[in-house]
Amino acid sequence: MLTIEIPGRELYDDSRGEFFQIKDTVLSLEHSLVSISKWESKWHKPFLDDSYKKTQEETIDYVRCMTITQNVDPMVYYALTPDNLIKIKKYIDDPMTATWFGEDEKNGPKKRSRVVTSELIYYWMVALQIPWDCQKWHINRLLTLIKVCNEENKPQKKKSKREIMSRNKALNEARKRQINTRG
Repeated sequence: MLTIEIPGRELYDDSRGEFFQIKDTVLSLEHSLVSISKWESKWHKPFLDDSYKKTQEETIDYVRCMTITQNVDPMVYYALTPDNLIKIKKYIDDPMTATWFGEDEKNGPKKRSRVVTSELIYYWMVALQIPWDCQKWHINRLLTLIKVCNEENKPQKKKSKREIMSRNKALNEARKRQINTRG
């Protein structure tokens, strides 16, 4: 969870042609599957697909979707400072885990082969029997858990005859040494 402070100040509303006051506000934000699902249901775009550029309005609305603080004045979001937005972006980009995958190190970031939407992530949770509480986790942590589950569920790679013979030879040699015999 991320907590940000939005300083109170006076803003101008162009559509109404009047000034309005924003009070000091503290927001608690959570970048989770729930937040993404709310945003996608409104904007009808896949949030996690970087090929869809988000407008300023869409970005501010995602901050609204991330908000878990109750009874927030909707105008507060227009008072977000550049520092607030930088902190929010860093929080969204944070992997929130120490887990990494070897192929990521060799090949760099992987390109997604298909568009990932909240419904697809919910499907993965159901298929992998991930508890519903995890939908409130930071999304990067949830995606890492899904990837770990997929890696653990992969069938074991079959060994070649050469690998099996080499392993058996090493085991036999170790047994011979253990019982002090030549064969």
